This record gives sequence, structure tokens and C-alpha cells, in this order.
Amino acid sequence: MNFRKGRREDYPEINLIPFIDILLVIVIFLAVTTTYARFAELKINLPTSTAEQTPTQPKRIDVAVAEDGRYQVDNQPLGDANVDALASALQTAAANQKDPVIVINADARATHQAVVNVMEAARRVGLARITFATQTAQ
Repeated sequence: MNFRKGRREDYPEINLIPFIDILLVIVIFLAVTTTYARFAELKINLPTSTAEQTPTQPKRIDVAVAEDGRYQVDNQPLGDANVDALASALQTAAANQKDPVIVINADARATHQAVVNVMEAARRVGLARITFATQTAQ
């Protein structure tokens, strides 16, 4: 028995026009916001070399700060030096060097003032590149 004889089944209608409109808007948006880079205006061939490049390391000035406030600049002990003595030792160590890096190796229990004295001495001499040496936790 077929009770649905007079009824017709309606299939759902999928309207693709709004979907196409949205896709076109997305494509236009992507085309407008994309930047195109020009890598080279001129076609050039760079010369080749087989030598390995060695990175130039800047000169290091190692400053050690002990727990009791003693200083060493490039393994030269200064004892309980003040900022002026540190500045003259840094000036001597940095002679004829272009922009050396000062590496501060301070003891973990050294006073904050002892480290600040090294930084102040470097500022007086005109050395601006300062870094701190640390070690990884055991």
C-alpha cells in the first residue's frame, strides 16, 4: 500500500549565489592585502668563494667580582678597588680595541654595589656593551 501517492517530495534547494558572492569577496580581500616583494631590481651574479667565513668575535674584557668585593680585570687582580681604579683598568684593557664586550663574572653572593661599580666604571670609560656570565643550575 502506497499512501503517499498524491504527495510529491520536495528536495531542499541549495542557493549557490550567496556562497559565490562570499568567496569572491574573500578572494578580492586576499588579493588586496597581499604584498608582493621585489627581490632584486637588477639581475646580478655575485662572485663565489670556497673559503669559509669566520665570524668576527669582539674583544672580551673579563671582569671578575669576588664575594668579598675584590676585582680582577683580564686576570689582573685589583683588590678592593674603587670606581676610578676600575675605570682606569678597563681603559687599559680596552686600549686599541673597537667596542669590546665587558663580561662580568660576579659571584652569586657578591654585593649588588660591587657589580654596579663595574658598570659605572664602564660607563665612565665609554664602554657600552656589557653582559653577565651565568651558569646553569645543577
